[in-house]
Amino acid sequence: MPRFTPAALFSDGAVLCRRKEIRVFGAAPDGLVLTATLTDARGAVLSKGTAPAQNGKFCVYLPPLEAQVGCALSITDGQDTLLFCDIAVGDVYLAGGQSNMELELQNADEGKKLYPTHANAQVRYFNVPKRARWDEEAIAANRAARWLPIAPGTAKDMSAVAYFFAMKLQPRLQIPIGIIDCYWGGTSITCWMDEDALQETAEGQRYLSEYDARCQGVTMEAYIQAEKAFFDGLDVWAKKADALKAVHPEYTTKELNAEIGPCPPWNPPAGPGSPFRPAGLFHTMLERVIPATLTGVLFYQGEEDSWRTERYDILLSSFIARLRALFMDGELPFLNVQLPMWIDGAAESDSKLWPRLRQAQQTVYRATRNSGLAVLLDQGEFDNIHPTNKRVVGERLYECALDAVYHLPARLSPFALSKAVKDGVMRVRLSAPVLDRGQGDTLMELAGTDGCFHPAFVQLEGDALLLSSAAVPHPVSARYAWTDYAIVRFFGENGLPLAPFVLN
Repeated sequence: MPRFTPAALFSDGAVLCRRKEIRVFGAAPDGLVLTATLTDARGAVLSKGTAPAQNGKFCVYLPPLEAQVGCALSITDGQDTLLFCDIAVGDVYLAGGQSNMELELQNADEGKKLYPTHANAQVRYFNVPKRARWDEEAIAANRAARWLPIAPGTAKDMSAVAYFFAMKLQPRLQIPIGIIDCYWGGTSITCWMDEDALQETAEGQRYLSEYDARCQGVTMEAYIQAEKAFFDGLDVWAKKADALKAVHPEYTTKELNAEIGPCPPWNPPAGPGSPFRPAGLFHTMLERVIPATLTGVLFYQGEEDSWRTERYDILLSSFIARLRALFMDGELPFLNVQLPMWIDGAAESDSKLWPRLRQAQQTVYRATRNSGLAVLLDQGEFDNIHPTNKRVVGERLYECALDAVYHLPARLSPFALSKAVKDGVMRVRLSAPVLDRGQGDTLMELAGTDGCFHPAFVQLEGDALLLSSAAVPHPVSARYAWTDYAIVRFFGENGLPLAPFVLN
C-alpha cells in the first residue's frame, strides 16, 4: 500500500476544474513529498507540481488548464505511484443542501424514462458518501466512491436538480461538466458549517449551544438506539400512508392523519452521532472534498431552518463566506434556490415562516457578489414539500449560471428594485415588465406607518407596479407573496415568476 492516500475525489473518470489552479490533495505522513502530474492523451505533460505533506495532509497545486478530455493524473512519492485515467478538465459544481437537492433522478419526473438509456460522457458525477459518523464504514465508503459518467443505467442516484442543470449546461458550453453531490435531507444549514464558522455569529452560537444542551449525557450507544426507534416510527407511519394513498391518491395529509393517526413530528433525537447536529456533516461529508477547485456551488436548502431562526440571512451569508475561504476562492459563484410555495395539508393556518425565509435568501442574493437566485414561486405544491418536477429547478439554476458565472444573456425572474409614493399610490420599479395572468389573489399588500398590511389594487405600467389601497391612504411599505402557499399570477415576459419582495 502507498504511504499516501489521495482524496476519494481523485479516481478514474474525475473532472478537474478548468481555468483555475488545480488542487490535488489527500492524506500523507508529514514530510513526504508528493508530485502530481497531468498528461494529455498522447502522454505529453500538461501540468506538474510538487509539495510536502504537513499535518498529515498534502495538497499539490497545478497550473490552470483549458477544457479537455482523455487526460491522466499520476501521484507519486518517488517510491509508489497511483495513476488515474480518463481524466477530464471542465467546469465543476458542488451540489449541496437538503431533501429537494437530494431527491434522486430515479424519483423525479422523467427520471425512470431517462436513466436506462441516457448517455453523455461529458457529464460526470461524484456522490460524496452519506455518513453521519466518521467510522470504519465511512472510511470504506469513501475509498469506494467513484466518478461516473451519464451512461445507460447510471445517475439514477444523482441529484435530479444537478442532473438537469448539468445536462442543460454541457451542450451549451461543449465542455465536460462535473457534479459533486453532497447533501442530506432534513438538515439545517448549520450541519454544513464548521465550528469556527458557527462561532462567528450569534445565530451560529445559538444553534451550537442549544444542540449541546439537548445532548448532555447522551452516549453514542443511547443515541443510536433512539435514532433507530425514531426512524422506525416514521417508517411504520409512512407504510400505512403509502397503502392508504394507493387507494385514495386524492387524500391530503389532514385526511391521512384522520384515518391512521398523525405522522410522528419531525424531531430527530439529539446525540453525538446525529446527521442533524451542527457541524456534523461538515466533517463527515463536506470536508472530504475540501479544498477541491470549483466553478461554482448549487444550493437548495432552507426548509429545515424556516422554523428555527428569524435570521437565516446571517447564517447563509456566513456559510457562503466560509465556503469561499475553505475552497480558496473569494469569488466562488453561489447559485441558490429560493424556497417555493408550500403548506402542509394539515396546517391550521399560514405560518408566514416560508416567506420570511424566502426574503432572507433574497436579501443575501442582493448583497452577495457572484451569486444567483433561482425563483420557484410558481413551482410549489400544496401538501407536497418534495415536488418531483426537478427539470424546472435545474434549468432555472442553469439560467442563473449563465448570468452569474458565464456573464451571458439569461432568462431571469423580474425583481422589485425600488419604491416611490405619490398621491397615495406606491410605484414599485421592477427589473423587467410583468404580465398578469389573472388567476387568484394578487398577493400584493400595502402598509402605512402602523405596519398593518392590507390587500392592494394593482395596475401595471411598463416596468412598474402601481399599488393602492383605500385602507392605506399613506403607504409606507409594500410586500408581495407574503404567504406560505398561494397561486401566483405575475410573470415576466420571459415566462418566469416575479420574485417575492418586501419594500420598507
